[in-house]
Parts: sequence; C-alpha cells; structure tokens
Amino acid sequence: MTLPNQLSVLRIILTPLFIVTYLMNGIWMNYLSFLIFFIASITDYYDGVLARRYGVSTTWGRFLDPLADKILVSSAFIAFMVSGIVEVWMVILIVVRDVIITALRSYAMYKNHPIVTSYLAKVKTFVQIGVLYFIFGFVLLEKTFVLNNRDLSIIDKINSWNLIYLSMLFVTLLTLATGVKYLVENHSQLKNLALDFYHVFVPSDL
Repeated sequence: MTLPNQLSVLRIILTPLFIVTYLMNGIWMNYLSFLIFFIASITDYYDGVLARRYGVSTTWGRFLDPLADKILVSSAFIAFMVSGIVEVWMVILIVVRDVIITALRSYAMYKNHPIVTSYLAKVKTFVQIGVLYFIFGFVLLEKTFVLNNRDLSIIDKINSWNLIYLSMLFVTLLTLATGVKYLVENHSQLKNLALDFYHVFVPSDL
C-alpha cells in the first residue's frame, strides 16, 4: 500500500478515536479529541501532496481518499448533532448525500469507470472541515469559560448571531449542490446502478 493510501487509512482509524474522546466527560478529553481531529484532517492534505509529488496516485487511492474524508466529516457532524449543537435535518442530508455518492463511486469503480473527484467537491470538503474547526473551537471555548467561571458574553454573542446555524446551512447547501452535480454528470452510471439493483430483486424472466 502506498504512503498516501496509508494516510487515508490512518484517517479512517483516527475517526472513532476522535468520536470516543469527544463524547467522554472532561475538558481535557475534549482537547485530546480536537488534537486527534486535527491530525486526521491534516492527513487529507498530505496524502494528496505525496501522491502528486511522487506520482503514486492509484485508482484505489482516488476512491479511498474521498471515502476517508466522508467518514471523518460525517462522523464529526453526527457527534455535534448528538451533542445538540447542530441541526438534525442538516446532518441527515449531508450523510445521505455521502452515502449515495459513495455507493455510486463504488459501483463506478467496480465497473472500471472510476469517478474523478471534482474541484467543487474538494472545495466542499475544505469548507466542511473549516466549519467543523469553528464549531469545535466554539465548544472548547464555551467549556473552558464555564470551567474557569469566565464571562460568557462572547459565547452569548456568537449564539445571538446564529453563526453555527448559518455556517451549517451554507455547508449543507454546498454539500447538496456537489451531490447533484455528481449525479447529473454521472447520470449514465446512476441509471446502470439502478437497473442492476432492480435486476437483483426482480427476476429477468418476469
């Protein structure tokens, strides 16, 4: 396995560690969770850099990299949803979109017609991780202020501006837009996938 692919696998492995430490009680566990998330997100940058620098880009790697991104990002959004920080409907739309696109990617790879990650999709992942950093930073700031009996006026200000809701709304719309773009550009693959799925459950002689 190439080094870029190893970094993608590492990102997948770090995801449950990030989730467990985030959901555990204690501010220091939350800081550890942030550190793990930071390391995991950084691997997304370096696996692409190394693949291009050393010319070791593979079909499997082009599938594994976005899959690792989706696992990390979707898991983070679900964790924040469970904590009541982000809206449930937004997270559901993001996760459902990722499941559909991953299924389409898997099918295309199986048919030896892999789907190339679009530039807009890369921007989407960058924005998603940026928003997750913002939410994570807000959570840590609030917990630290409460623990040290600090003035919470800045926390109240952020809440009054609905910055988390607005940033999540933007991310949700951007995520859906990239999903629609993939489906439109790969409509033939989607049609074949639907037909193959149909034939699995409906005998051809009917």
